[in-house]
Amino acid sequence: MRFRGARATLTPAMASRLLDLIEQVEDDDSSRMLAITGAGANFCVGFDDGVDPRIVESLAVLSKPTVAIINGDAFDEGLELAMAADIRIAISSARFAIAQMQHGVMPHFGATQRLPRLIGAASALRMMLTGTALRADEALRLGLVAYLAKNRADLAQVSGRVAQAILSRAPLAARLVKDAVLKGYDMTLEQGIRLEEDLYALLQTTADRAEGVRAFLEKRKPLFRGA
Repeated sequence: MRFRGARATLTPAMASRLLDLIEQVEDDDSSRMLAITGAGANFCVGFDDGVDPRIVESLAVLSKPTVAIINGDAFDEGLELAMAADIRIAISSARFAIAQMQHGVMPHFGATQRLPRLIGAASALRMMLTGTALRADEALRLGLVAYLAKNRADLAQVSGRVAQAILSRAPLAARLVKDAVLKGYDMTLEQGIRLEEDLYALLQTTADRAEGVRAFLEKRKPLFRGA
């Protein structure tokens, strides 16, 4: 989905469409992933008043892989939205900032929790308490973004390769891996390993797992069907 706005902010109408799309992707077995990006010079620099407060968490809990293609600045709520995605790909000119406190408010779409988990508490507090914007290369070094593109053409190519890699994987396996990582993050190591074992056992009962074995033995690409 592309966000389009004169000021690169998310409007209530855009948020409503995105919520509908998230629900559609969740419910449609033929939808394998969701990618979001901006349509103008920036990704998103904030939310307008009236945006549905469920928007960020709805993206975060989508069971299928999600990618934020950051084509420009991602500020405040816009960065909070991007952080709810599984993978972030950014253009080298993008900047990243959480600066709501200069207006007397604090982040309330997950930044105080997701940002430290991504880049560490010290770097997150520096960003939030001082309003310091990260350059894209620093965001890559800290782990806020996973891929960096030189320009818009390169961004399209990198995003395409990432999407192709995701779509080449068995969809059920991808969903279970995401579930294991996100749920296991706040568990003890022992609990997380038990979760992984349980999900692995579940995967062995699926047709996709059997197809993966057959394809390996027959030396061909697997034809996964998400079942």
